[in-house]
Amino acid sequence: MNDDNAPVRFETKIAVLLRDDLLTWQRLNVTAFLVSGLGTRAPEVVGEPYADADDTPYLPMFRQPVMVFAGSKELLTTAHGRAVTRGTATAVFTGDLFATGHDAANRAAVRAVTRQGLDLVGLAVYGPRKDVDKIVKGASMHP
Repeated sequence: MNDDNAPVRFETKIAVLLRDDLLTWQRLNVTAFLVSGLGTRAPEVVGEPYADADDTPYLPMFRQPVMVFAGSKELLTTAHGRAVTRGTATAVFTGDLFATGHDAANRAAVRAVTRQGLDLVGLAVYGPRKDVDKIVKGASMHP
């Protein structure tokens, strides 16, 4: 018997790590921006399109949960280093991006700073569950 509601344990994990001193609107904005890039790097993480009973089409979404964590600025720097070392699919959001108004300006703001100099306020990672767990080690679940 097939139970479509049975929990699935994924071998991969999507995690967002946010700096713990962000305002609520910043946390939501950063999370939305960060996860938007993951499906482009790892298309297998995106499921099939949705439709309601009237056949109204809706966009596909991630096929697995997104875990959201919070941590200090230092923890984000450590997690970023772990992600880069492991070659994990990673998206970054820096404090500078709050002052930009479009995609080209965002990319230019990140490009202008060395990896060690990034003022990270958030990052998103996707990869094997064990690797992602090691990357976000020390972070707490977002309240």
